[in-house]
Amino acid sequence: MRHFAFRPSITIKGRENYGLRGFAGKPFHPPLTDIPVGAYIFAAVFDIISLAMGASSGAHALFLVSTWLILGGVVVSLLAALTGWADWHRSSEPGNQARRTINAHAIIMLSVTTIALVNLILRLTAFWGDASTPATSMVLSIITAAAIAWGATYGGSLVFDYGFNVEVAGDSPVWATSEVDLLPGQHPAEGGSEGGAEHVEAAAAEAAERRAS
Repeated sequence: MRHFAFRPSITIKGRENYGLRGFAGKPFHPPLTDIPVGAYIFAAVFDIISLAMGASSGAHALFLVSTWLILGGVVVSLLAALTGWADWHRSSEPGNQARRTINAHAIIMLSVTTIALVNLILRLTAFWGDASTPATSMVLSIITAAAIAWGATYGGSLVFDYGFNVEVAGDSPVWATSEVDLLPGQHPAEGGSEGGAEHVEAAAAEAAERRAS
């Protein structure tokens, strides 16, 4: 029995190109959002530690690091917003719950980016002068971290509750017992090794039966 499948997940050939939205099964928006989420949360942690350390050199170093993290988060947030807009425009229709959830996700994340920009501007005025993170900047960092975690829950619901931009359903043959990997764009009849087509077709039928039960 095989235990690992590496190639199908990293293959771009065979995937439909969706432009700003990415490729079938490889959307651009979700991985871009991971960067500001991590950056803003770590920035808040470093700011808290920096302020607690007082006037030490380490406190100032943490303040500088958190400022760079916020800058990076803001830059990538703009790219995430662009790809998110493309998803909103092409992958959802007005008037349904999914679109309303996307709107909620978007307004929270745009607010987060605005707060982060304000924080960044304030920090640049104190970048070299302050010994540690200013209290106002620390508060804004905490708000940003909490808000982006809140907004991310809506993005998670879109994928894991609604299946937004998910390419296959539960009856895909990849969920059935098999020894053959399907690459993007392949169908069970195109499976790889000797005897693979029949095996994958049987696996697809098994998965469909399990889903119906």
